[in-house]
Amino acid sequence: MLKIENISKIYHTGTFGGKELHAVSDVSFDIHEGEVVSLIGESGSGKSTIGRMILRLINKTSGKITVDGVDTSVISGSELKNYYRKVQGVFQDPFSSFNPIFKADRVFENVREGFFPEVNSAEWSQKIHLAVESVGLNPEQVLNKFPHQLSGGQLQRLLIARALLLDIQLLVADEIISMLDASTRIDVLNLLADLKSRGLSILFITHDLSLGYYISDKSVILYRGSIVEMGATEKIYNNPQHPYTKMLMCCVPRLDKKWEQVEIDLQGKQTEGTIGCLFYDRCPIARQERGCAGDRPPLIEIEPDHFVACSHCWENDKVGKPVEPRIQEKTQ
Repeated sequence: MLKIENISKIYHTGTFGGKELHAVSDVSFDIHEGEVVSLIGESGSGKSTIGRMILRLINKTSGKITVDGVDTSVISGSELKNYYRKVQGVFQDPFSSFNPIFKADRVFENVREGFFPEVNSAEWSQKIHLAVESVGLNPEQVLNKFPHQLSGGQLQRLLIARALLLDIQLLVADEIISMLDASTRIDVLNLLADLKSRGLSILFITHDLSLGYYISDKSVILYRGSIVEMGATEKIYNNPQHPYTKMLMCCVPRLDKKWEQVEIDLQGKQTEGTIGCLFYDRCPIARQERGCAGDRPPLIEIEPDHFVACSHCWENDKVGKPVEPRIQEKTQ
């Protein structure tokens, strides 16, 4: 359904734009129909940048993004409107998506004006009620109210309902539950799981590994704009191989161990201009003689549907050799 091939995003910074910030570097993955893929990493890893490139909110520097085989970079005019009928995004802060001086259901009128101007008021009202009910809300309780009269969870679900009015195929969910309380988070997650069961594809962007495990079929671990580990969620969570993935796992509090027993000691701080492995300066197992400071390691398949970009992982006897290691193809 969605195919991302070697996309990169470079920002020019400095007084005269003489410096380059590589926000995303040579990222490739795909999302199939009815599949949830989690994009996981710490702040600044490039997760939201990828989501915004998919949504055409920012331009990519290089690479290719296709939806149903159509290159999104060549879409314009009326074709772009058709694209947004298929692909929509919901973002972290639901309050910023609503104008506080208008009632919350105005966001539905914006959709009507842009996509369904021919639909009469009675039919449109019925469509809104069905969409709101499909996300677990009572239309009588949430429509015709101002944003400040609704909770963050209610507003977030209204935004999902707005996307569903367009009969979308792909939802980019960018940290959509990070600002919600714990009791509301599970409701939104269950809603996404229900939408997945109906065939909706979802890119779930998060920094929270536990949320990614709960909802996703496949996980993509990003570090400084590059993929360091990728594959089936169960395999990555049950058998993490890259030191960065292990660090993320250890940052999740556990009840059976003290915090210091699971914390990984990083050797240094993240630095710019690394030639080899991007994690080299912080990795506790990095060795020059292993080639960690040489060429940047490509993604290698260490077992079926489990790719890792770490030279140590490839030679680790504990990994074993369930399949012949191979480099991830550029078109994957």
